[in-house]
Amino acid sequence: MTQILSPAAPLAGSAAVFPAEEFRARAAALQSRIRAEGADALLLTGPENIFWAAGRQTAGYFAFQALLVPAEGAPVLLVRQLEETGARADVWFDDIRTWQDGEDPATALAALVRAQGVQRLAVERTGWFVSPDMMTRIETTLAGICLLDGSGWTETLRAVKSPRELAALRLAAGYAEAGMAAAIDACRDGVSENAVAAAMTAAAINAGSEAMAMEPLVSSGPRSGIPHATWRRRLLAEGDGVFLELAASHDRYHAALMRSVWMGTPPQTAQRMMDTSLRALDAALAAMLPGRPCCAPHEAAQQVIDAAGFTAAFRKRAGYSMGAAFAPDWGEGAILSLFTGVDTALEPGMVFHLPITLRDYGRFTVGVSETVIVTATGAEPLSSLPRQITLR
Repeated sequence: MTQILSPAAPLAGSAAVFPAEEFRARAAALQSRIRAEGADALLLTGPENIFWAAGRQTAGYFAFQALLVPAEGAPVLLVRQLEETGARADVWFDDIRTWQDGEDPATALAALVRAQGVQRLAVERTGWFVSPDMMTRIETTLAGICLLDGSGWTETLRAVKSPRELAALRLAAGYAEAGMAAAIDACRDGVSENAVAAAMTAAAINAGSEAMAMEPLVSSGPRSGIPHATWRRRLLAEGDGVFLELAASHDRYHAALMRSVWMGTPPQTAQRMMDTSLRALDAALAAMLPGRPCCAPHEAAQQVIDAAGFTAAFRKRAGYSMGAAFAPDWGEGAILSLFTGVDTALEPGMVFHLPITLRDYGRFTVGVSETVIVTATGAEPLSSLPRQITLR
């Protein structure tokens, strides 16, 4: 059975990352969409969407949680009972329900939805957090209630960041730059990947970063030619390429950064790839103008890469949206990609990470990236760290 717990006045909203008016404005925008779609309420289960609408964040989101946003009135949050104290500190409203260990949260959710008189409920069918088994249980316990597909309703609103969100992203970018500078400095002959990762992470955290939604990427030598490989005790040696990437966090908002290091003199092919990556990033940034489609930066970068003869070394999107993130992903790639066929128009306030990497698979990777804000006049990179490959 769900419980309605009395508000704890000293806790209420004390840990909120933004003022209540920020969240009220978000809820109002979401409710306009709910009403326009003919739903009585929207059920949010993804941690990023719950955080965006309610301010709720916890390391315990592995336990089922849900936010019911009605077409009118304040939301209702359902969490595991252990999470109730933190939820009260985070959110801007009072109605928080709980389910107990040993209780089926789907049953608790159904009781809540029915008590609210909801007849037409929109759910996030494309959400990554709810397992097929859990969704089946939810559908079973909600028998008789019309379930609509509310996928993407919240993400559409998350794409353009508010001034407060942009301020958080700027801070996160500063933390990432501190971490990257420390990692580059730590790359010395005989130093382990672990030591580089430790220097990177410590510097970012000391600069202000909170928990990161994904571990930093530190790889060297042949392992640097494996996408998404990270530290594994290997010692750096003459002739190694070193791949470095991280995203730091401020109030769950993440900014990412990538740089390359070479121990000694890079082979001619590696240097040509690096030079191409730099030109491709410049081309992509120049194409990031309001009103242009999201495919434009990708196509600009791809043209540079193709002309240099490195088509097979790329074969991926040029970038993805950034913002609020929870593990396992530091990006908002499910919201917007800079890629062929994505015709959504760029708007001021959108934020993207552009990782331009070229790989000789299994041998090395070189690349460079920036997290940028789309402004009225173009793209504003959030880092001032030199982009060229660092030679050690």
